[in-house]
Amino acid sequence: MRRLVIASTRENAGKTSLIVGLGRASGKPFGYLKPFGDRLLYRKKRLWDYDSALVGQIFELAMDPREMSIGFDHSKLRFMYDEETTNKKLTELVTNAESGKEAVLIESGGDLTHGVAVNLDAVSLARAMDASLLVMMSGADQTVLDDIAFVQRHVNLEGIDFAGIVVNKLHDTEDFRNTYEAELAAQGVNILGLVPNDPELNYPSVGFLAESLFAKIITGADALGGVVENVFVGAMSADAARRQPMFKKGRRLVITSGDRDDMILLALEGDTVGLVLTNGIAPHSSIISKATERGVPMLLTADDTFKVAKAVDDASYLLRHDETDKVDRLTELIRENVDVAAIMG
Repeated sequence: MRRLVIASTRENAGKTSLIVGLGRASGKPFGYLKPFGDRLLYRKKRLWDYDSALVGQIFELAMDPREMSIGFDHSKLRFMYDEETTNKKLTELVTNAESGKEAVLIESGGDLTHGVAVNLDAVSLARAMDASLLVMMSGADQTVLDDIAFVQRHVNLEGIDFAGIVVNKLHDTEDFRNTYEAELAAQGVNILGLVPNDPELNYPSVGFLAESLFAKIITGADALGGVVENVFVGAMSADAARRQPMFKKGRRLVITSGDRDDMILLALEGDTVGLVLTNGIAPHSSIISKATERGVPMLLTADDTFKVAKAVDDASYLLRHDETDKVDRLTELIRENVDVAAIMG
């Protein structure tokens, strides 16, 4: 049975995406755990971890997302468990997850330090569950090299099977390979994948933003998979907006007050993948009808335009289970650039 903890040196390195890609590319039945949930999702009056729910939905895992995590909060976990009882719980979780599977993929928290105080960091997970450890890294070349050196020099991996590293979101994989691979191999670093950055996978969908903003969907529920590449804040007149270079860019999300009929109508004429209407003001029924005809999602939120624009700008994009095109694209990226067989066993 292959047990593998997937960790990262920094947040948002792409651990969940790697797991989705590995699962689909290998075709093997696998179990999934995320012992320390760090992306809370409130559904049906219960707390889940977003990543657990996502993996469970994509692969139709029978395990309830709540059973994939021990907890979400340091203070509660410190009160409820000590190291011995934590390890006992981890053994119970992994035993349940591997039933009928060929592998169990265990996702750690945001970075290598996350969960150390409650014995749920990546290294502790690997020790407690007798699992191999894979570390993901991403960023500029020098950042990746610093992270590799940090793991080698300062992380105690004694007694742990260190499977290797996967470097994600590289702007030039060939250059990285030619410049550093031989040197890293000489240092004993096992590189299991060099994954190029794909901008398409970094753009959020309208549906993701709707969920993030807790917005009401007025029109275009069938077109929420549209990809948002550009964001335009319609705080000026329609004539002024028409002259703005940003407004002419495609796949745009337009944010404007719901009483700005001129701006809304202008947005519906071009390559707009979604409209966020602010201040809790719904547009006239004729405008709603026009948006419906054109299949453009209109989202309604009570917040003001500035607050919504900031929320969209600050949103950290996460994959959604219904974004099938992106899941397929991600799978191909992993299949072509990662040693899936070596990782999955």
